[in-house]
Amino acid sequence: MFRSLIIAGIFAWGASVASAQTVTKPIHLFNGKDLTNFYTYLQGIGKNKDEKGVFTVKDNAICVSGEIYGCFTTEKEYENYHLVVEFKWGTRTWGGRAKATMDSGILLHCVGEDGGSSYNKAGKPSGPWMESIECQMIEGGTGDFILVGGKGRPKLTATAEQRGGQWYYNPKSEPKEFTGGRINWFARDPDWKDVKGFRGKHDVEKVAGEWNKLECICAGDKITNILNGVVVNVGTKASHTRGKILFQSEGAEVFFRRIDLLPLKK
Repeated sequence: MFRSLIIAGIFAWGASVASAQTVTKPIHLFNGKDLTNFYTYLQGIGKNKDEKGVFTVKDNAICVSGEIYGCFTTEKEYENYHLVVEFKWGTRTWGGRAKATMDSGILLHCVGEDGGSSYNKAGKPSGPWMESIECQMIEGGTGDFILVGGKGRPKLTATAEQRGGQWYYNPKSEPKEFTGGRINWFARDPDWKDVKGFRGKHDVEKVAGEWNKLECICAGDKITNILNGVVVNVGTKASHTRGKILFQSEGAEVFFRRIDLLPLKK
């Protein structure tokens, strides 16, 4: 019996590894019409049960209302790719974040269960996300890394310096391994405040309502975040190098008009 379980586990692990697709030609994940290639998940509600229309497609863009915490997630797993996303903030905010910064994120290399960013006492997933490495999308902080734990704890190394008790990416600093928390993009305003419409002195992100181009280059265990043509953050020695790609609904309205996967440049 024990031997059978081991063999079954090996085959299950192999199937999981094999399911991750290396991108060798452009993949247009969003077709401009519907959520083909994705499924939705809402905290406390479940998979593909979006009766309130948190996720809709209008005028060739995915509209995420942000009203309920959750996500739309790729059906397939990917590795070694160049993700290109075009997004803009809407106007609506909700609940406890009604007056807070517009907030969302792209979770890379998602593994485990839907909702597995936290678990209840019964051991069932109770969170809105998956275990992953996040490229943060938030006014003033787009391009930050956040390590989203689940049953495992993602790790990432970055050349970072500490300022005011927080860590900021600096390509000239010494590498440091992170097992949780946030690694700020290099010029995140030290006076950042969680208020709607916040703008930092050196923000690369465009003002709310204008389209931004956000890229995540995932090459092996290295992740490079690029915002509007500027490299804002780099992580290496990532513990997670493959998985699904997840787009958050987190209390703010956000639109996506392009979600493409490109092959890595040789």
